[in-house]
Amino acid sequence: MNTQATHNPNIDDRVSLRAPLLFAAVSLLGFGLLYSLAGTALGRVAFPAQAGGSIIERNGQAVGSELIAQPFADARYFQPRPSAAKYDPMAASGSNQARSNPDLRKRIAEDTAAIAQRDGIALSEVPAELATQSGGGLDPHISPRAAQVQAARVAKARGVDVGKIDALIAANTEAPQFGVLGQPRVNVLKLNLALDAAKN
Repeated sequence: MNTQATHNPNIDDRVSLRAPLLFAAVSLLGFGLLYSLAGTALGRVAFPAQAGGSIIERNGQAVGSELIAQPFADARYFQPRPSAAKYDPMAASGSNQARSNPDLRKRIAEDTAAIAQRDGIALSEVPAELATQSGGGLDPHISPRAAQVQAARVAKARGVDVGKIDALIAANTEAPQFGVLGQPRVNVLKLNLALDAAKN
């Protein structure tokens, strides 16, 4: 008489699939949902402003984010770097043009000439960053030098002494992060808001 248990391949298949399916479900739930919720909650508690987009408000109204550049058409304001994304945060990008691209060279030359005329300076005095786009197209900062070349134009448009504008630039110049990372920089939106807040 044969006393061996009958082998059932269906039971073996179910047993062999149970562990990986359970692992997949736990991983999906743990890392895909719980981890994300915990990270978001921690960010909201520890860094509420940054988690909310670093929004700047004036008189209770949101005027922009300190992380995203925006254009200023009026001569009374400082201008940011040009943007290949047209300052649209949903289309952040660079131009993807090589430095040797003739179209890029032409655009930079035209922009440099326009900036020199706008701010009443020589072509050689135009900081390169004012005519070149950042990699993401939304860089909210310029260098103190790029702000200073615009000071005379802003002062004239506002009818104030240029020394007052220079003082605002200095007051709004941010040091390198942790004192060592990056270069001194000026947030254009913050500087323009400081201009509006200052009494002429």
